Parts: sequence; C-alpha cells; structure tokens
Amino acid sequence: MGERQLPVVEIFGPTVQGEGLLVGCLSLFIRFGGCDYRCDWCDTLYAVLPTYRDEWHWLTETEIIEAVQRLGTPPILITLTGGNPAIHPLERLVAQLRAEGYLLACETQGSIAREWFRQLNTLVLSPKPPSAGETTPATAIHACLTYAPSETVLKIVVFNREDYLYAREMITAFPQLPAVLQIGTPPELQTPDELLAHYRERTACLLQWLHEDKLYRVRLLPQVHRLLFEATRGV
Repeated sequence: MGERQLPVVEIFGPTVQGEGLLVGCLSLFIRFGGCDYRCDWCDTLYAVLPTYRDEWHWLTETEIIEAVQRLGTPPILITLTGGNPAIHPLERLVAQLRAEGYLLACETQGSIAREWFRQLNTLVLSPKPPSAGETTPATAIHACLTYAPSETVLKIVVFNREDYLYAREMITAFPQLPAVLQIGTPPELQTPDELLAHYRERTACLLQWLHEDKLYRVRLLPQVHRLLFEATRGV
C-alpha cells in the first residue's frame, strides 16, 4: 500500500512558539490544510478555506519528514497545527517523527479525538469561545482526554467578557489541566504599538476578572509571535 498524501500549507522554522505553556520554545511548524470550524477571527484562513486548496502541497509522510530534516535536527520540537490537524490521519507521520527523535506537540480546538494524540509529547487543546462563532463543547474535550498524553494543556483565546465566562467554565470543568488564557488579537491590529496598547488594556481587564474569581492557577499571555513578527507568515 502506497503512502498517503496529506495537505500541507507550510513547513517552517525554527521559530519561537508564541502561545500556551510552550511559549518561547524553539519549534518547527507543520501547518496542515483543512478545518472543521470557520472561526470569525481566524488568522490562518489560508489553511482553512477550500478556496486556498490550490496553494496547498499534497505531500507524503516521507516528503514531510525530508522537509523537516532540512530545517532542524532532533530533538527540536515540531508543532502540528492548521487548520485543525486532528481531521487528518497522522498516526504514521507522528510515529515516524517520534522514531527520528523529534519532540512533538499538536494544537487543536479539541473537536475531534484521535488515538495518535497518545504519541505526542504535548497536546494543546484550544476550545473555541463564543466570539469565534464556533464553540467547542466540554464533551468534545472529554473525548480528547481519552487519548491525551500526560502533558496536555488547556489554552483558550479570550476577546471579551463572554469568552472569559466560557473559559472560566472550561477551566473549572477540567481542574487537572494546566490552563492558559490567550489574549485575543483583533486582525485589524498590525503594528507593535497597536498590539502593545491592546495587550496592556486587555491584561488589566483580565487580571481583574481572574482575581475576582480567584483563578490564580491560570497563566495569562499575549500572542508573543504577533509582537515579535506582527502578522508575517512562516515565522
């Protein structure tokens, strides 16, 4: 049986992981095309919408591994992202990358549970809040935890009070998971000055809410990669 081909939007790095508990880690990224959600504020629509399919590359597992090897050697971290990488059958790719000695993380909204999650070093579950127009239910996160590795993180983007209340509910529902609140970045903000002003204002607001609710175990972060690289692709 021949190797399957997978839709790959881009493979890039090493660069800085800008979100979640892995923030600051050097990582290679494999961005897969396709997603089961259509979030209102998605900043990677080029990896989501079918209209971009002609720009994607259909690569075999071997071709993906060769591309990764040209960028970095083990034990560098590889982050699987999208779109939603969980819509794809990545068990063979993940197993081969692990066998090569790479560390593996996957970022997904948690809408689809996959057995290959077990082979990851880190699983980042990023359920979508109300502002996305696509809300991930707690039942879906429960299903993902069936296959989750020991290092599994809850990361929730927050744009407003409604998002915060959703995040508070999810954090309460999964007390066993380290939790990160990621300050949402409106797509119209581009320059470092605009981003800094936005993050300062939202940080003050979220700190107050977290303190009122005594959610002291939560980490609060901006999108560091946006501060470093603005909205540039491939970094």
